[in-house]
This record gives sequence, structure tokens and C-alpha cells, in this order.
Amino acid sequence: MTYVYPPVSEKVPHMLHGADYNPEQWLRYPEVLEEDIRLMKLAKCNVMSVGIFSWAMLEPEEGVFTFEWMDQVLDRFAANGIYALLATPSAARPAWLAQKYPEVLRTEQNRVRNLFGFRHNHCPTSPAYREKTGIINRKLAERYSDHPAVIGWHISNEFGGDCHCELCQAEFRKFVQNKYGTLDELNHAWWTTFWSHTVTDWSQVESPAPHGETQVHAMNLDWRRFITQRTVDFINHETAPLREINPDLPVTTNFMEFYEGLDYWKFADALDFVSWDSYPTWHDADEDSNQAAKIAMMHDIVRSIKGGRPFLLMESTPSLTNWQDVSKLKRPGMHLLSSLQAVAHGSDSVQYFQWRKSRGSSEKLHGAVVDHVGHEHTRVFSDVTDVGRALEGMDRIVGTSVPAEAAVIFDWENRWAVNDSQGPRNKGVKYEETAQKHHEALWKLGVPTDVISMDVDFSKYKLIVAPMLYMVREGVGERLEKFVENGGTLVVTYWSGIVNETDLCFLGGFPGPLRKVLGIWSEELEGLHDRDRNALRLNGAGSLGLSGEYEISEICDLIHLEGAESLGEYASDFYAGRPALTVNRFGEGEAYYIAARTGGSFHDDFYAGAVQKAGVARALDTTLPQGTSVSLRTNGESDFVFVQNYRPEAVTFPLDQRVYRDLETGEQVGGELLLAPYDVVVLERRRG
Repeated sequence: MTYVYPPVSEKVPHMLHGADYNPEQWLRYPEVLEEDIRLMKLAKCNVMSVGIFSWAMLEPEEGVFTFEWMDQVLDRFAANGIYALLATPSAARPAWLAQKYPEVLRTEQNRVRNLFGFRHNHCPTSPAYREKTGIINRKLAERYSDHPAVIGWHISNEFGGDCHCELCQAEFRKFVQNKYGTLDELNHAWWTTFWSHTVTDWSQVESPAPHGETQVHAMNLDWRRFITQRTVDFINHETAPLREINPDLPVTTNFMEFYEGLDYWKFADALDFVSWDSYPTWHDADEDSNQAAKIAMMHDIVRSIKGGRPFLLMESTPSLTNWQDVSKLKRPGMHLLSSLQAVAHGSDSVQYFQWRKSRGSSEKLHGAVVDHVGHEHTRVFSDVTDVGRALEGMDRIVGTSVPAEAAVIFDWENRWAVNDSQGPRNKGVKYEETAQKHHEALWKLGVPTDVISMDVDFSKYKLIVAPMLYMVREGVGERLEKFVENGGTLVVTYWSGIVNETDLCFLGGFPGPLRKVLGIWSEELEGLHDRDRNALRLNGAGSLGLSGEYEISEICDLIHLEGAESLGEYASDFYAGRPALTVNRFGEGEAYYIAARTGGSFHDDFYAGAVQKAGVARALDTTLPQGTSVSLRTNGESDFVFVQNYRPEAVTFPLDQRVYRDLETGEQVGGELLLAPYDVVVLERRRG
């Protein structure tokens, strides 16, 4: 195992700590800008993201550029040991641009063009928008790409949404024509003979519309693929002048939590490193460990996009948001805990939105490091300083990897197809929730886990979990067979192997290309009412150590054995006694099929046995108390173990028999840890 520095960490081999900084809002208040530098250093911040929404201040009139204020900001940074991630300002266009070139504004599904306003209200195809973003980006690169403060490019901000204008419609037609070649192939793939929707000319191809077509599922899929392709193409357009002028300055953009609209797997080649913006709803009605498990999965997704390379936590709130249903304050300890959770899963930074609260407009009451009071004597500023102090002692963790031997398949195209399908439960098939539950069971065991698309190399893993793999693209079934044949353990659930990449059902029986490796045939799938219950009754077979019964709700798959062994059966209804949990020994490995949505502790108990049997390494070989987690990063010589308590009360955490050193105090630790409420301790252990 070796260091896998992201490009930005090669330039600054320290944990980054900072925020989204908007000095253009304070140009009339020079004393504020001076004070900010003092406060940044006091909070132990070493990086700021700047220029994200600055286009109107950088180019107040077409072709008139005013960079002097940015010069002063970056020069101050350089003089004070503060770095900058410099943004391209395309996320919010200036009013003059929208007025002179209305085509740059987005057209919604209803085919009505938006007025000027909000952000990300732009057309990614518009020649005018591409021309103007190209000009401003080149100007920025020429002026700042060799500036000593600038360590990377922050491309736009939180890409999202789609445009349905005629320019985008024309590009969509080109997209599907290039994909299918002929109208015959298009009509077959889209199954347009249904409802007499056969396309007889390419000009008849249009995007989904609420007053038009929404029921051709393959068309919906291709539109989503097209939107991803357009967005990636726009990023490549934005980065072209930046890379031309200084190819050594890395680029990133910031993703959003489980955002459905864009296939994040397709962004890997366009970016040098990946970032994301994390805003959990801590202290809501559920236990904080449930929220932590969900965010842990998103951290693992972002890390996995670039093959396990460290990522940056680009935004988080140091206190609260102003846009969630309820804006709760973080309880004492939670800010450090949640920040280091990101580091535990592979982040080399902790950054915030925002540094200083805006004086007006929509985010004036959003959390910030510096409140409207303007000084450092606040609880939030103290919490932020604590994070900065902790990160200062983690230089040796920068660039280290997460040694994952397990993976959960969470594929965006499959997600789109599942959520667009009709049946078996149109009131909620719960793909995202299902994937999270399987990932959570591994997280609760302390199993380092990647979250992957179905297109990656499976050979590096010992255990692969494929929840609701409804869509199976060409070749994936064969590669999963090879994985199991070579000794891997595969876990698949109900609602898998149903359609191909154009949402056409597999002929010859479900689960289609997975039927051989799973050793089963799925005859019928039943959706249950919320009130309905069944049970999985274990029959004592197998070697996972499972026994007794587990509740079943919502979805039941009625299957036949075709070589697989039944480990448990349905307890009731007309299919009582039929298999509900199976294992198929295939080559050197095993493939499990979970035929129903199980409740209670089933996932915890099942994966405890499956992980042990598959020989998957855990961060700690110990029983984790409820509400705690343990995560692992390694540089090949040392393991860095993050022990985290998400409970509002103290907990005694048992360690295994190895020798540990507390990274903060340097003291040797053994036996057990006493963790305070919302506490986190980072331990180091030597390998070998």
C-alpha cells in the first residue's frame, strides 16, 4: 500500500482547513477584509475557496475586467500562508450577460425559458455561454494560474439541473443518433411500438415533458445520460483554457449528497480530484448514528469515484443551515466528530460554507465560521479552531488510502431505471434506502467499504453487495460470475436482473444474466401493503451462524432453486416454505440471494457471518457498541484508526489486543477507550 496523493495534496501535503470565502461582498468594508486574515490564522485555516459567485465583480460589463480586488485578496493570502482554490464563476452569470444573450438562460421541461435569477440557471449548450465562460476562465488562468496562493481550480459550483431549449434538443438528437445509428435500432431499444410511439424521423426525438412524453423509460434514461454527458462536456470546456495555460494546476468540482440528476461515476476522467458538500441533519428524530451511516456511504462514493484516491470535503456547515426543514445547532463535540468522519473515510480537507455570514439575501442566516457579531468569541469559532488544531497533527494521514476489501454497487443508471419503473411498489421501492441499509451493516462492523458502479474492476474485492441490481448492463453478469468463480462472495437482492441498459426486460426468466451465478429462477415478485408482514424462517443450513426468524415487509420474490441451497424460507402466506434466502456455491466462491426486504437485525447478523466467512478485514477485531463506528486509513506502514461515538452519552469502547498510540496525545492505548458524548479518537498502530 502506498500514498495516493490527490494532485492538490502534492502541492500542499497538509490537511486543508478553510471555507467558501466571498470577499466581493465586503469591498465597501476594507476593515472586514483585514480582520478576516487575522481570524483565519486564529482558526488555523490554511485554504479558502474564492471567486465562486464573483463574475459580476470580475466582469461588470462585457469585456471590462476588474481583477484588482482579487489581486489584493490572493496577495494577502500568499503573505499569510493561506492557499486558495480559485473558482471559475459560471455558477451564476451576471445580469448583463442574460440581458444581451437570453439564450444563456435555461429552459425548463415545460419549454418556458427562465428569467434571470437564482444560480445554475444556464444552458450548457449555449454558444454564447460557452464563449463567455471561455473568455473569463482564460483571463483568470492567465492572471492567477502561477500565483503562489493558488493550488487548484474549483470549477463552477454544485452542477445540477437540465435545459430543454432547442439547442439542447438538437444535441440530444445527435446523442441518440450517435448511440443507435438507425431509427430501427432506436425504436427497438425504446420499444416504441408500445402505444404507437414509433419514431419515423430524428426530428421527432424530444426530451421528456410534463405535457408530452414521460412513459418511454428508455428515452428517460437516455435523456439523463445526455444531461450527464452535456455537463461533463461543459466541465471539459471550462477546464480547457485552464489546462492549456498551466497543466499542472489540478481541477475539481463539488458534488452534492446523493444527487440523482447526474451520474457522478462519469465525472472521474474530467476531474483531477473529487470534492463534495456535506450537510447532514444531525440531531433529528432518528439516532445520530443513522445519519452518520448515510453520510459515511456518501463519503465512500466520492472516494471511490477516483478509484480510492483521497477527496476534499469542500463544504459543510460549522453550525447550522438555513434551508433544511429544521435548523438544529450541533451539540458540543459534534462538529469535530462530523468533520473527522470525513477524514476517516478519505478526505484530506475540512471546509465550510461559509467563512463569514452574508449581510443580506438568502444565505444571510446560514451558518458560518464568523457570525454577524464579527469576532472570535463564539462557540462556533471555538469549535472550528478545535478542528483546525486536530488537523494540524494529521500530516501523516494526508494522501493515505482506505483499504477496502468490500464494495457495494450503487449505480446511477440503475438508480434512474429503478426509480422510473412502474411496480412492484409505486409508493416507494426505496432503492437508495436499500443500498444504504446494506452499506450501513458493513459500516457498523467497521468494514472499510468502497461504493462502486457496476463497470469497475471487481477483482480487488473479496465481497461485493449488489442491492436491487434491476439493470444489468452488457458483460456485467459475466464479470460477476468470474468474480465468484475466482473465490469472491456476492450478495444480490430481490428486484435484480430485470432489464438491460435500455430498460428492456430480459427474456428467458429473471434474474437474467445473474440467474446462473445465483442458481435461482424468480417466477413472481409481490409488493406488500405497509400493513402486511411475513417472516424469514432460517432452517439451520449454511455456515453463517444465523437462526430464528426475521421480519419481512414490502417486497417478496417467489423463487425456484436451480442449484442454490435454501438457507431460510417464507413463514406464511401461500408461498410459505418457499426459499427466501439462498446460497449458490459457484467455482471457488459463493453467491447469496436475499429474496425479500428483511427487517430487524437481519442485515447486521447476516453480514457479520458473511464478512467473517469471506475473510474481509475489519478496522478493529472487536464488538462495536451500538451508536459507535470505527474507520481506517493506511499508508502501508501505519494504520490510522478513527473511533467515533455518535451517542449523546459516554461509552466504553473495547479495543482488540494490538498496541495503539493516541495520535493527539502520543500516549499508548490498550484494552478499552472511554469516549465522551459525540467524541472521536484517532489511534495509530504499526503494521507488521
